[in-house]
Amino acid sequence: MSSGGIQNLKTFDPFADVNADDSGVQDGLIHIRIQQRNGRKTLTTVQGISDNYDKKKIVKACKKEFACNGTVVEHPEYGEVIQLQGDQRNNICQFLTKVQIAKPEQLKVHGF
Repeated sequence: MSSGGIQNLKTFDPFADVNADDSGVQDGLIHIRIQQRNGRKTLTTVQGISDNYDKKKIVKACKKEFACNGTVVEHPEYGEVIQLQGDQRNNICQFLTKVQIAKPEQLKVHGF
């Protein structure tokens, strides 16, 4: 068996492509999604904000600014996810760019 056929023995640095700037984004994008609850009720989720930021303080500011309720939940795959009541996709995009957590090109809006 030749060693040239084994591909996974190459050295690989998983953090090599991470840029050194202090942005508030984990994987390059902040995903903003909307989920339908029951009837007309919706839920906006924000995933991908860096752990450098206190998500509970972000939720507190969003609740005050958007006049909605919100919480931070622990998701097994995505980590900490912000949940806001109602369709807050446009509001959260404007808020994250206003407080300079993310640039507009780092925001990915999903849904409808």
